[in-house]
This record gives sequence, C-alpha cells and structure tokens, in this order.
Amino acid sequence: MRWLEVAVSVHPEWVEAVSNLFWELGTGGVVVEDPAIISLYLQRPADQVAMDGLRLPAEPVVKAYLPVDEELAGRLAGLRESLAALLEETSWRMSTREMEEEDWANAWKAYYRPVQVGERLVVKPSWEEYRPRPGQVICELDPGMAFGCGTHATTRLCLTMLEEVIRGGEMVVDVGTGSGILAITAALLGAGRVVAVDRDPVAVATARQNVERNRVGDRVEVRQGDLLQGTGIPVADVIVANIVADVIIALIPAVVRMLNPKGLFIASGVIREREKGVRREMVLRGLEIREERAEGEWIALMAARGWGT
Repeated sequence: MRWLEVAVSVHPEWVEAVSNLFWELGTGGVVVEDPAIISLYLQRPADQVAMDGLRLPAEPVVKAYLPVDEELAGRLAGLRESLAALLEETSWRMSTREMEEEDWANAWKAYYRPVQVGERLVVKPSWEEYRPRPGQVICELDPGMAFGCGTHATTRLCLTMLEEVIRGGEMVVDVGTGSGILAITAALLGAGRVVAVDRDPVAVATARQNVERNRVGDRVEVRQGDLLQGTGIPVADVIVANIVADVIIALIPAVVRMLNPKGLFIASGVIREREKGVRREMVLRGLEIREERAEGEWIALMAARGWGT
C-alpha cells in the first residue's frame, strides 16, 4: 500500500494543536520531528548530528499519513482547509510526498537509539544492541505505530517522575498507554501491578507485544477501553497520563475517584499555555500539586489526592 506523507512546518507552540488536528481527522499516524528534541535525544549538537548523515529540520515538523486511494483528493483538500483555519494567525508550510508502507514504517528508526532517562532508566529500541551498566533498568521497545518511544519531552518527563515515586509494590494505572513504555517502566522499577489502558486497538496490540518483550506480563495487563467510561480498574497508588491538556482535564474527576488516599497523579502532555487550566481543575477537585517539571514548552505535573477527597 502507498501512503501520502503530509509534512507541516510550524512554530513550536503550534505543534500540539497540529498533532491533535491530524489525530482528529483520522490520519494514519502522526510523527513530530523537533530539531531541539532530536539533538538533545542523540546527546549531540545539531551540527554533529548532521555529520552522521541525519538531516534535522530548521523548525518542528508535524507529519501525518493518508492512504493513496480514491478518497485521497477529498481528504487532502479537507486537511488543507482545516490547517488554514487553525493556523491563520501564524506562518506555516506544507509539503507532501508518496511513500511505500515499508518506508513509512521504518524511516523514523534512523533517529531512535538507546537513551538514558533519569538516573537509572535506559530506553532501548528492540533492534539496537546495548550493554547495560550495573544498576541500570532497561526498557526495550518497538513502538510501531503507537505513541511513546522515550524521545518526546512529555514521555521523558513522565519517566523521570515514575523513577522518583515507584518504590516497590505499587498499583499503577497508565492511561493512554500507546507503546506501553510508561506501564512497562513502572513494572521494571518495581510496581506490583500495572493496568495499561488505551482506546486504540493498534496501541493495545503494540503495548502487549512490548510487555512480552520485557518479560513483565505477570504484572502488566493491557486493556482496550476508556477510563472515562469505566473499565473495572482497581483503586491505584499511581495514575499516569501522557495525553493532552483537554483530555487530562476531563480525566481528573475519574482520577480522584480511583486514587488511594495520598495516591499520586502524574499528568504530562501539557503545553505551557494550558498549564493554568490543568492546575485549576486539579485544585478544584481536591488534588494537591506536589511538583512541576518542564522541558521546553512541555509541562508535567505531579499531584496528590488529599485525605478529604
């Protein structure tokens, strides 16, 4: 099958909005190429990355994929119209190219290499060799078409918070698990039981494969469902959600009901301009904000349920 890659170059503050638009329009996957994040992830300046043969974009690029079929022209016209309406107050550029499915599925792997996150955790692609040092925790992933490979700031923020709070034996819920990276990491760090939830069947299948790859199937259960609609999930010590601000705000009432007294909620995927709204809803629902971490325009919040909520 052939796909049309649609690449939109935008200012960093518009990356989340364009990504959300692509998902809402039902595109076959979304990729964000942020030169600052790629350079940081590879732990080398941009000019050194270029010497390795990897060309970094000058500004963030959000890519979506449309199947090349009889409906392509209509989809592409609708996409252009939606982008023009969304980005009318900022400059942007759009380009397209056709590609084979195999190229689409594997092109991103050029940027994906083992990377240390936090003090002990190393996220490693399944096709790369890596010799761990004593004390390191290795999470091996093949994210496929699901979000979450440790390269995005929002994922890294969650991972470092999990490393801080998991002490052993906790009940953890991962909302919008994607590749399963957060659920798997929680188990590798010592959580007693983890329930990972996602509405997307592709993400559920990918997460289950990664759970088996990391040999944590005895503690990690992956379910297809929606936390807002209830999935029979038990009360949790830690709930982690790396999604977007609007979904996090909608989740907070359910999170409060599902947390143990003094349980923790880790929320990431929040762009800086939406932080106040998320904070406001947390406080309104009785959550006490314990910590904030930031990377670029992205914010992660850790909040605790009070005894009275």
